[in-house]
Amino acid sequence: MGCRGGMDIDLARLATVSKKEHMEGNQLMDSFRTSKFVIRMSRESYTQLKRYLQEHEQSLLLNIIQEHLFIDVFEGVPRHKQQIDATAGGMAGEAKREANKSKMYYGLLREPDINIPLDDDDEGPEGEDKPKKKKMKKDPLLMKKSKNDPNAPSVTRIPLPELKDSDKIDKVTAYREATKRVKIGPDSLPSICFYTFLNAYEGVSSIEISEDSSLISVGFADSVIRLWSLTPTKLRSVKSAGDLNHIDPEADDVLERMMDERSASESKSLLGHSGPVYATSFSPDRNYLTSSSEDGTIRLWSLQTWSNLVCYKGHNYPVWDVKFSPHGHYFASAGHDRTARLWSTDHYQPLRIFAGHLSDVDSVQFHPNCNYIATGSSDKTVRVWDVQSGNCVRVLTGHKAAVHCLCFSPDGRYLASAGVDQTILVWDVTNGNLIGQLKGHNDTIYSLSFSREGSVLASGGIDNCVKLWHVSRIFDHQDTEADATVPAIINLKENYEISSFPTKASPVLHLHFTRRNLLLAGGPYVSS
Repeated sequence: MGCRGGMDIDLARLATVSKKEHMEGNQLMDSFRTSKFVIRMSRESYTQLKRYLQEHEQSLLLNIIQEHLFIDVFEGVPRHKQQIDATAGGMAGEAKREANKSKMYYGLLREPDINIPLDDDDEGPEGEDKPKKKKMKKDPLLMKKSKNDPNAPSVTRIPLPELKDSDKIDKVTAYREATKRVKIGPDSLPSICFYTFLNAYEGVSSIEISEDSSLISVGFADSVIRLWSLTPTKLRSVKSAGDLNHIDPEADDVLERMMDERSASESKSLLGHSGPVYATSFSPDRNYLTSSSEDGTIRLWSLQTWSNLVCYKGHNYPVWDVKFSPHGHYFASAGHDRTARLWSTDHYQPLRIFAGHLSDVDSVQFHPNCNYIATGSSDKTVRVWDVQSGNCVRVLTGHKAAVHCLCFSPDGRYLASAGVDQTILVWDVTNGNLIGQLKGHNDTIYSLSFSREGSVLASGGIDNCVKLWHVSRIFDHQDTEADATVPAIINLKENYEISSFPTKASPVLHLHFTRRNLLLAGGPYVSS
C-alpha cells in the first residue's frame, strides 16, 4: 500500500460527509478543522505556486491555502516525487521542521561500576580471557559501563530506582552472556525458535518474552493471561506468611528459601481483566508484569504471588499497548483515547499524559535510556516524547496507515516503525530524518526486534513470515552532522532483506533476540 492507498482511506471517510450534521463526530473532519494541514515546500516551488495562482486570478484557492494549509518553506533544492512520497501520508500532513529541532539526548546512561568476575564454568580461564577482552571492546553496550556518552542525558535527569543486589547479579549475568554473543549478518544468520500456540479457546491477542528470555506471557481474547517458563526452572509462588516467619532473613539463599516447591508448575494463569488482553510487559527484574485490556484498565501483577496488585484506571477506552521501562519503576501505556500515559508502580495516577496524536495511539516503546518514549498512532505518525518535560520532541511522518510496532536500536540513535502499510521505516532520532524504507511484507507488521548489537532487524506479522534486514548498511551511510531542515535522500532501490522464513500457518505476533542473538518468535496456529 503506497501513499495513494492511505489517501484513498481518508477520502472514503470524507465521502460519508454530505451534510453539516455529518461533520460532528467525524474524526478526520475534527482534525482538519482544529489543525492546519502541513505541506513542506522549497522556497522556489512556493514562489512559483503563488505566482501561478496570482496570474490566473485564483483568489479563492489562495484563501483556502492561507486558511487551511501551513506551507513549511525550506531553503534549497526542490524535492522530487519519490522524496515527497516517502514522508507523506500523515493525517495532518508532514511534520513541521520546527517539530524536530529540539535537542534529544539519545545516548545510553553510564552504568554503575560493578565488579564482574572473569572466571567461567564453561571453559578454562585461559581460553576465555582473550575473547572476553576482545568482545567487550567491540560491544557498545558493554563500553557504556566505563565511558560517559556525550549524547547521553544526566543520570539524575529523571529519578531512577537504585540497583538492588539482585539487579547487580542480573547485570553480571547479562555481561557474561554478552561475551558469548554470536555476531549475526548476511553470512551468519541467527537460529530462530518459534513458539506456536495451539487450541487457544478465544484466540491469542498478545505475546511478550522477558528481557532475559526466561519467561513468556500470552494475553487471550477471553481476558486470561497465561505465563510459561522457557527454562527448565518451574514457576513457583512465595510461601505463606506463617512459613516465611521460620526463614532466617540473613541467610545467603533467603530468596530461594522463600519459594514454595509445592506450588511449582510449568505455567500460571492470571485472572482479572474483563476484556481481551492487548499487551503485557515484564519488569526488568521479572518480579512484576503489566497488562492492558479492552476494559480500559492496566493491571500490575506480582510474579511471586501470581496475583493482581494494582488496577490503574486512567484511559477511558481500550488500552492498546503497555511497556515497562528498561530500568523498571516506570511503565507507559497507549490507548483509544488518543493519549499515551506514563505511570509508576508507586502511584495510582499517571505521572504524565502525552496528548497530540489525532487518532488512537496504537503502540508505545521506551528509549533505552528511559528519558523518552515513542508512540505510533492511527493518525499515521510516530512521535517521541520527553519523559521529564512531557513535551513532544520528534514528529515523524511517512507511514500511510496505522503504526502498530516500534523498536529502538540498542545504541538509542535509531528507531524502526511498522504497521498496516506493510512497510518498515527507519529513522535517525538525532534529527528526525527518515533514512530507510524496508518493503517485503504483504500484510500488517506486528513485531520488530533489533539484534543485540543492532546490525540486524527482524520483522514479523500477519503474512506468517519472519524477515531479517541488514540495517547496519543503512546506519553506515549516515552523516552525523546532517541538517534536519534538509530533506534526506533515501535509497529506495537498494534491497536490505537478508532472508525470509515463512511459518506454516502462524502469524508472527512477537519477536525477541536473546542475549546471545538467538531469535525467539511466537504466534497462534490459525487453521485455514
